[in-house]
Amino acid sequence: MVEYWHYNPQHEERSKEFFSGKETPEMQMDFEIAEKDFIHSGKASSANKALLKRLGVDSDTLRRVAIASYEAEINITAHALGGKIFCYIHPDLVHIIFSDYGPGLKDIEQALIPGFSTASQLVREMGFGAGLGLPNIKKNSDVLHIESAENQPTKLEILVHFKK
Repeated sequence: MVEYWHYNPQHEERSKEFFSGKETPEMQMDFEIAEKDFIHSGKASSANKALLKRLGVDSDTLRRVAIASYEAEINITAHALGGKIFCYIHPDLVHIIFSDYGPGLKDIEQALIPGFSTASQLVREMGFGAGLGLPNIKKNSDVLHIESAENQPTKLEILVHFKK
């Protein structure tokens, strides 16, 4: 199993504090994502964004959460054997975990290179697979954490801090 961590320096101290503790979320939503179900893919990300909007989260943060969540959700739909999304809302941030059922990432660093893709022909014909998913997730989250290995499930989690 290989781990990858990326922290936005602006939020690194608070993020490390968050991961070292066992903070209880104020709200939680869970979703099941089916393999290659492009008709329903994006619904979990939309539901997360809608809830955060109702809670008064600012538009820039909503945009960042929506982009990162959608990209991760599409990655599960396109590349994995299905998976789950767990969204935990805290007073100052949102923590989202994307857990798939495999087949894992052969090389996380390579998968983070813009334009690199392992998408099938079917996925490309659907208009996905440009190799921008993980780079967009990294760009729009304050923390990106990935645990994966080839032929194993992948766990990707993000933190996005709310503006004060």
